[in-house]
Amino acid sequence: MRKFPFLTQLLTTSLMGIAIGLVVGWRKQAYTENAPSVAQAVVVPMEFLVLAGGGAAYYNEIALEKNVRYFQRTLNTLKIDISSVRQYFANGNDGQPTVRYINLVGQEQFKPPEIDSLDGAATVDNAQKWFDDLANKSSPCPAFFYFTGHGAYNSENPDNNAMILWEEKLVSVQQLGGWLDQLSSDQPFVAMMAQCFSGSFANLIYEQGNPENPVALQTRCGFFATVAERPSVGCTPAVNEADYRDYSSSFFAGLSGVDRVGQPVASADYNIDGTVSYAEAHAFAKVDEETTDWPVSTLEVWLQKQASKDKIAEVLARPMDDVLNQAEPHRQHVIRALSEKLSLDLKQSYSSQMPPIDFESVTGAYWVRLGMELVNISMMQQIQQGDQDDLKLVLEQITNCENSSIATPQS
Repeated sequence: MRKFPFLTQLLTTSLMGIAIGLVVGWRKQAYTENAPSVAQAVVVPMEFLVLAGGGAAYYNEIALEKNVRYFQRTLNTLKIDISSVRQYFANGNDGQPTVRYINLVGQEQFKPPEIDSLDGAATVDNAQKWFDDLANKSSPCPAFFYFTGHGAYNSENPDNNAMILWEEKLVSVQQLGGWLDQLSSDQPFVAMMAQCFSGSFANLIYEQGNPENPVALQTRCGFFATVAERPSVGCTPAVNEADYRDYSSSFFAGLSGVDRVGQPVASADYNIDGTVSYAEAHAFAKVDEETTDWPVSTLEVWLQKQASKDKIAEVLARPMDDVLNQAEPHRQHVIRALSEKLSLDLKQSYSSQMPPIDFESVTGAYWVRLGMELVNISMMQQIQQGDQDDLKLVLEQITNCENSSIATPQS
């Protein structure tokens, strides 16, 4: 029998009696460059794949193209040579005008993709070939995969949603999981996916991407704009990047220290070790992203699946300070910053301070992010202090993956 998703439990145990509608189409749109000068880039022992764009021109928004260009600037900021990156976007280099945008007088127009060092179209064949080539490398090295596009919701099995590639071809969680199963067992893999319903791809930690199977031998982890049942924001034909508010904008700003319009942001090096990890960039995004998204990582989805309804109710009824004191620095940042945004008293419990809320609002998203963080921390402690060695091993494996970084890749 399928276990209640964490979010259903959270809303139930908060006694709000609020039903959140999750039947939303994958075409939902919402909010949506000046490159900073940097030192000469260097080659790092990593493989990068970027898949981006809409499945067809009518929803191949310019924001998706600009996301790829911002990722390039992020790598430049981190002094990483983009020649190590394979980049596939929409129709690729055929010159056809497929990028949708709104011009200065409000008219819809289309133009060809304009991305430096673009390798081709974002097709299933190109994606699969990259994974095949990675599997055949004689000396495996860490890989980072970035997807910015659209997602398809699988109403029959939300654990197996899909990303939409060019010509509206789908790659499901389980199909991508099968590609990953062919990789060397000593090759870490990190994904950052910013599409609607992306949280389903947290299941990539399992063999064949199926949560009914064991956790895979490879060290795999990922970071996702929102949970499996919800659309995300960020796809827009608007051209002004200063107006973009989405998960990938915040994640890469946290990772590099520079936002998408070239301005410095507060450091996300919360443990002050000189390097911003993926987990720290994810924490930065949870606070920085002023949208209705509910960002999650593989570890967080896995932890929430371990939590019973009674455990969630107990955690949310405790003084938040009790949970805060158990947390890693980046999770402490999330609790403190979101509590400040919501004007909450950390000496009191989450549930005792929760008013009636519109969970489709930005404020509602902050409440959900905070509730999830409290449960994440408590479940980590429960597993670490428990006697189930198999859970401890999984926790350590995924935590190590999420605490790695592009700047200092895990080996």
